[in-house]
Amino acid sequence: MNTMDFSAFDFSGRHVAVAGGSSGINFGIAQAFARAGARLTVLSRSADKVAAAAQQLEALGTQALGIAADVRQPEALERAFAQGAERFGPIDVLVSGAAGNFLASALDMSPNAFKTVVDIDLLGSFNVARLAHAHLRRPGACVIQISAGQAFTPTPFQAHVCAAKAGVDMLTQVLALEWGPQGIRINSIVPGPIADTEGLKRLAPTGDTMAAMAQRVPLKRLGRIEDISRMAMMLASDWGSYITGAIIPVDGGLSLTGPRDFTAAAAASKRESAP
Repeated sequence: MNTMDFSAFDFSGRHVAVAGGSSGINFGIAQAFARAGARLTVLSRSADKVAAAAQQLEALGTQALGIAADVRQPEALERAFAQGAERFGPIDVLVSGAAGNFLASALDMSPNAFKTVVDIDLLGSFNVARLAHAHLRRPGACVIQISAGQAFTPTPFQAHVCAAKAGVDMLTQVLALEWGPQGIRINSIVPGPIADTEGLKRLAPTGDTMAAMAQRVPLKRLGRIEDISRMAMMLASDWGSYITGAIIPVDGGLSLTGPRDFTAAAAASKRESAP
């Protein structure tokens, strides 16, 4: 007899806020929560993209609010979270997934290029968590950071991302300690190579490099956006109620295989970007 209670995945009436939520993995997570009945506040730099994302989410039968806000701008985030909370109430689930990436060796990367990724990924993650905190449900809120395997796997041509995401994961664990007594849980999901995302296109810009990436994965396939959204929903549900401070790879086992060699992908990326 199956006694598992799947009602834990009913998010009807709950408020889910997604930073960087107008495309890719983050939008897929927003869609999953929308289908489960949640009300969505979606943040993105582009006013046009975030408006389109909110419209698509409402087409799934929920309420959605799209707000243009850059994660590098604390004042904009403060206004956005206040606006979302005013409309939908305290935030039950916060997803922080804004990110930037490109392939470049450390010597080919300008200090400003390095700073840009750190500002979006690490500073942005801090800003999102810090400015949303006043509106998180206490107790009961769940914060989900979207990290990357570069956080714990030294990867050539990814110095900027390795540094930024390592910081994101450490931030996750520190906040788990500081906010745990308030009843707020915070975890990092570490996606592997996920098909149909801008991130994978940047890291594997050709069919050959993408096929090689899939073969490197022990499960011998690229991930799907729903692989990540299902983990997010589990962590946010009652099934994840005793999980906090965890760094969870959802990567088909890729993180078990050691550093990745992006030499061929970096060369292909340079050829594609050449005038």
